[in-house]
Amino acid sequence: MTAPFTRPKRKNPVLRTRLPLPPPGARSRAALGLSAAAAMGKFKLQVCEACRCVQYPPREACGSCLSPRLRWREQDGFGELLADTQVHLSQEPYFRERAPWRIGMVRLDAGPTVIVHLHSACGPAPCRVRVGARLDKAGQGVLIGFPVDEVANMADDRQLREMTCDPKFRKVLITDGKTAVGQALARTIIAAGADLVWVGQAEPWKRSAGLEALSALPQVAIVPLDLTDSSSVVEAAGSIGGRVDILINNAEVHRTYGISARNGTDAARLEMDVNYFGLLRLAQGFGPAMRGRAADGAAGATAWVNLLSIYALSNFPPHGTFSASKAAALSLSQALRAEMRGSGIRVINVFPGPIDDEWNQPLPPPKLAAEALAKSVVSALKDGVEDVYPGDVAQEWLARWEENPKVLERELTA
Repeated sequence: MTAPFTRPKRKNPVLRTRLPLPPPGARSRAALGLSAAAAMGKFKLQVCEACRCVQYPPREACGSCLSPRLRWREQDGFGELLADTQVHLSQEPYFRERAPWRIGMVRLDAGPTVIVHLHSACGPAPCRVRVGARLDKAGQGVLIGFPVDEVANMADDRQLREMTCDPKFRKVLITDGKTAVGQALARTIIAAGADLVWVGQAEPWKRSAGLEALSALPQVAIVPLDLTDSSSVVEAAGSIGGRVDILINNAEVHRTYGISARNGTDAARLEMDVNYFGLLRLAQGFGPAMRGRAADGAAGATAWVNLLSIYALSNFPPHGTFSASKAAALSLSQALRAEMRGSGIRVINVFPGPIDDEWNQPLPPPKLAAEALAKSVVSALKDGVEDVYPGDVAQEWLARWEENPKVLERELTA
């Protein structure tokens, strides 16, 4: 059993500000495949297509037959813990500040022997464990040894929380509360243990269905926030930016039709103003404050979530300009991720399929319910992944896009 995580003390403003100290982030090009899999919550190792030998550490050629035909394949992770120890002194500043740190040596059933960060619920060696992959504060894939069976307070392990963004006891900003998705996000985040949820409202004079009931919850505070107005974003950042632990940008404008089916650029301009420039305004307003608080330990800023769309991967012509705005937002969020990575803040991109809302009414099922989308966001925070594709449609599009993006483009235009 893992000891439950208790509410952290807020930072003492008299004490010096700790600078972000990410763990060592250097990786070979081959090893980045482990990070790419961990970014989607998967544990993959290289497997030789010639002799089927599983490789670790990652390499350019098979260690058994020297074949260069290595492919990343998902692993179940089960193995035997051969030895474990605690590191009390390290040359790396990141681990020096967090000592003692438990590590172990595991012989996987698949063959290789690996060094892992060890969950506190794992017993002493020898014992059975399950190895998984997570992203560390530097955004690189690392291996963690878990107990085979789930235990109470599993997510509260001290070392595991360094690699995840659990909303428990966090303060969260949701940028748009007028939509069903925004309201579902607020309720799901509160159920996950968030202390305080700020919910943005762009047009206070409009009565939004469900927002009044949401504002009655003791953990919710409604704040004025209009992503099309730079002064509104700056004012909100100056008011609460120094306290936000997790920012969830769910504000979006979604209009149907493609290029020639609609005259003028007004609708497309509005989509870009919210979906792309709104994200840019948020990044400029809230980004510096969150990076400055990233090293405040358990009470620090930890994650930034962007609600994108599976249409960002390949344009869906019936929603052509919306797809283009989300593709632009995807590119911008990758730049934001690169800037945030040095401070250890995780940037999570969510790529849902069609959501069950007014703009997707003509589309046939399956469509994603707001509550299901909210649960996938919380799961992504708890797992510390970078990219999540909720819903059957998103999973199908992703598989087809990974297989051949050009074929998917042709299928969508047909």
